[in-house]
Amino acid sequence: MTEREYEKLVAELSPKSPLWRDCLNAFWIGGLICTVGQFFINWYSNLGLDRENAGTAASMTLVAISAVLTGLSLYDNIAKHAGAGTLVPITGFANSVAAPAVEFKTEGFILGVGAKMFTIAGPVIVYGVSASVVYGFVYWITQMITGGL
Repeated sequence: MTEREYEKLVAELSPKSPLWRDCLNAFWIGGLICTVGQFFINWYSNLGLDRENAGTAASMTLVAISAVLTGLSLYDNIAKHAGAGTLVPITGFANSVAAPAVEFKTEGFILGVGAKMFTIAGPVIVYGVSASVVYGFVYWITQMITGGL
């Protein structure tokens, strides 16, 4: 079987994705997550936190809720319908850290949970930290050249 024949066979046997329905579900469920996040920002602001700290507290709350839902095996059910609507917000990142930890808990806390927890999120964390260091260095150099520091 040639590569072209294989691709044709895969295209014929693969289920067709309802693109518009998937996009709509991602949009409204992702929007709902963002609305819940805004609710928490407003709530924490009403409790006396300034805007920045209220945003931080809201993010932490969404991460905690996502981790709990992942641990209860509910987040995956939501993600089946929402797709990128649950992956793009911060809740998707929390899920990517918690899911491997839950999956590998039978291997123990050190080699299972501890080692596997960052298999998906690890590269994201490494890239984020590395990019911020490079950005900070470039910013520092440009400020030194322009006399900003």
